[in-house]
Amino acid sequence: MPTTVTIQELLAMRDHDLEPSRWVEIGQDRIDLFAEATEDHQFIHVDPEKAAESFFGTTIAHGFLSLALLAPLWQEQAVVPEGAVMTINYGLDRVRFLQPVKTGSRVRMLPKVVQAESTKPNRILVTGEAVLEIEGEEKPALIATPLMLYVVRRPQRESR
Repeated sequence: MPTTVTIQELLAMRDHDLEPSRWVEIGQDRIDLFAEATEDHQFIHVDPEKAAESFFGTTIAHGFLSLALLAPLWQEQAVVPEGAVMTINYGLDRVRFLQPVKTGSRVRMLPKVVQAESTKPNRILVTGEAVLEIEGEEKPALIATPLMLYVVRRPQRESR
């Protein structure tokens, strides 16, 4: 569940670790659905028999499937400023795929708020760090620098 904080508290956060996300299983059904959605049907993702003969030994998730999980997992663990009316996935400054996620593995995100800054009176840009951990593996699947833009309600003008 996201945690609501004041705008000032969010702007003061630097290198603030958030709670790890829930574990998500990466099954073949999820991989096949992603292959359909993206038209990426490479055998290492969708053909268990042929993939078993590869150096992976099994099918693996698409790197972009692993990356796509960051948005919902971040939203579950996020710190959100009071009065937020919208969160916009603003992009990624950096992504590195470090290890493939084998079918049947479980992953979770280790999120961090690196910094937050006010970009306009009702906008806050949060730079994060997201590490996608693979259960039982020493090396993570990926590390990324996601950017989230929070739009907050403008303060009400006092009536005169």
